[in-house]
Amino acid sequence: MGIDYDGGLTCSMGVANLDEAIAWYQDVLGFKLLYRLEQMAWCELETGVARVNLGLSEVESPGGKGGATLTFGVRDIEAAKAALDEKAIRQDGPIQDIPSMVRLLTFYDPSDNALMFYQDLSNAHEGAL
Repeated sequence: MGIDYDGGLTCSMGVANLDEAIAWYQDVLGFKLLYRLEQMAWCELETGVARVNLGLSEVESPGGKGGATLTFGVRDIEAAKAALDEKAIRQDGPIQDIPSMVRLLTFYDPSDNALMFYQDLSNAHEGAL
């Protein structure tokens, strides 16, 4: 018998300051706070991806040292980059192009967690993004 997934996904990341992180994810990426548990220094935010939430946990030593990188699909990576530039969000160089496949942009939250945007250039997912 296989695993019966329900279609939801919560991605968890450690952050240095929960208040600062919540504000950053709301302001920069447009995420919506779903709930916050003060006693656990934990919250969940709704992302722009159906049934994918982001859980944030306040920890002593967050970010930047490996682990999964959340990579969000966007329709126009140039516009997404411009939105990050407007808010002076630190980025890891320019948009990277893999011709006929994908465009990638890495950027960082205030706790040094790496995040990415991708724009699918293949026709395999046409209409899905």
